[in-house]
Amino acid sequence: MLDPNPGLIVWTIITFVLLLIVLRKFAWKPLLKALHDREISIRGTLEHADHAKAEAERILEENRRQLALASDESQKILGEGRALGEKLKQEIVDQANQQSRRMVDQARLEIERDKDAALAQLRGEVATLALRVAGKILNETLDEKKHRALIDESLSNLPKN
Repeated sequence: MLDPNPGLIVWTIITFVLLLIVLRKFAWKPLLKALHDREISIRGTLEHADHAKAEAERILEENRRQLALASDESQKILGEGRALGEKLKQEIVDQANQQSRRMVDQARLEIERDKDAALAQLRGEVATLALRVAGKILNETLDEKKHRALIDESLSNLPKN
């Protein structure tokens, strides 16, 4: 079954060697060149990817820094807003207190004026009443100007409370 045939072996070896020579001349160099070009292309792509990765990391770090700055700035703005709000609140409270004091003072002045007016009116009525009573007691009508002067003098000697 398996007999070695020396002629077949020689021709197989010759064919194999010729195939190697032909492949070396026509296929081996182009294959090596294609592999070398592929290797250079892959290296370039990897270097480009490394550069892109480094750039992306730089941009990411810059974005983080910008975000931190923006966060700090927003906190600062919020703090200023709160301070301004407190200041405005205090100013409004102070204005309300001042207005309240002015209103109270104005009310006191008005009460004092009304009190003085009421006392003056009361004195006038007391004087008129005293003149009438004195006239009835004496059964004669005296000079009203003299009586009024007398009563005003008596009332001025009274305590002002």
